[in-house]
Amino acid sequence: MRDLKRHTSDQLYVLIQRNSKESRREWLLAMMDKAGRENSNNCGFQLWQQHNNPIALDTALITQQKLDYLHNPVVAGFVEKPEDWLYSSVKDYYTGMKGMIDILFIDPIIIAY
Repeated sequence: MRDLKRHTSDQLYVLIQRNSKESRREWLLAMMDKAGRENSNNCGFQLWQQHNNPIALDTALITQQKLDYLHNPVVAGFVEKPEDWLYSSVKDYYTGMKGMIDILFIDPIIIAY
């Protein structure tokens, strides 16, 4: 998990810096830089929280809660409708249309161990 967070945060930071079309670029970079300064474990910026609290998807209810959380960029103010978020699986799950990313469906009813 540590390596995944390090790699993705480094890549996203560079991509945000280079993307002149990103309307929130300055804000995103400032927030990442601020988080990095506030945490003495960092050298520079911070994107991810440093703790890792895995949650077992061992019931249909918990699995559905986590899917609903992932599929709600509206609360964060990114889009007006969840299916408008381009890089999400919400379109696949809730409209039956193919979204921009390839996904593997999770059926909250069927949990295999």
